[in-house]
Amino acid sequence: MKLPRRKFLHLAAAAAALPVVSRIASAQAYPSRPVRVIVPFGTAGVTDIIARLIGQWVSDRLGQQFVIENRPGAGGNIGTEVAVRAPADGYTLVVVGAPNAINATLYDKLSFDFIRDIAPVAPIVRFANVLDVNLSVPAKTVPEFIAYAKLNPGKINMASVGVGAPSHVSGELFKMMAGVNMVHVPYRSAGAALTDLISGQVQVYFGSTASSIEHIKAGKIRPLGVTTAARSEALPDVPTIAEFVPGYEASGWLGVGAPRSTPGEIIDKLNAEINAALADPNLQARLADLGGTVVKGSPADFGKLIAEETEKWAKVIRAANIKPE
Repeated sequence: MKLPRRKFLHLAAAAAALPVVSRIASAQAYPSRPVRVIVPFGTAGVTDIIARLIGQWVSDRLGQQFVIENRPGAGGNIGTEVAVRAPADGYTLVVVGAPNAINATLYDKLSFDFIRDIAPVAPIVRFANVLDVNLSVPAKTVPEFIAYAKLNPGKINMASVGVGAPSHVSGELFKMMAGVNMVHVPYRSAGAALTDLISGQVQVYFGSTASSIEHIKAGKIRPLGVTTAARSEALPDVPTIAEFVPGYEASGWLGVGAPRSTPGEIIDKLNAEINAALADPNLQARLADLGGTVVKGSPADFGKLIAEETEKWAKVIRAANIKPE
């Protein structure tokens, strides 16, 4: 039977629209079962706490549990690889951050490519590190500390929470830009690094705001500058390092990623829900308590941040010849 031309065109247009309708329906139905959120670090750390805050908020909004699964190891690489290998259906997500951008260059034999294999979903938060010094260091400002370090090349011990950790590369970037020579001393945890900073075993530590702030308030260590481009709301009286070393910026950050090829409609839906969560004053207050500043944006915005951070730390790692432990 030959169809009239008008009816044929109508049916053809309807058929062409089916994939679009199907994708929209799929996004509207998502999620229809619990969603796994991989945290590539252990429990009770800042990454884990923030993942649980966001996960609970989105669970309440979408009516399905966003289940946190901790997969620590290899500086975040183990958990990230689990996400990379998962089906790209929106039911596996991963919390990503500055360690991923660093590891992309630090490890030259990874079985995945972070930028290629993880689709950006949404940024969440940025964290300042703090240039903290032992109270015996005769410097009250960043310029005074630079002058002191130049008078004592190779005699100042700089703590970190491990080779290639944000606390390490923040310090290496400072060394490069300020023209100072300090000895890197890696620790296994922020608690151990801070204990030795307070006792004077090490003299400087680019610690996270969250781990440092109570010791700062107690007067056990001296903050000289924060590493972010803007001052930290948690430490408003502490200047930025960039006020004295123009162009210096180093920060921790976290966001949500998904396996490559996860449907764009699902990513957009998750992005909208996460941004809605970040607009909640109660959640903003919780993040501020952890020393973080909310970062909202589109998947494209987050992808740009990831690319820029990966390129920046690649230059530092190569220049300082940093090798993984």
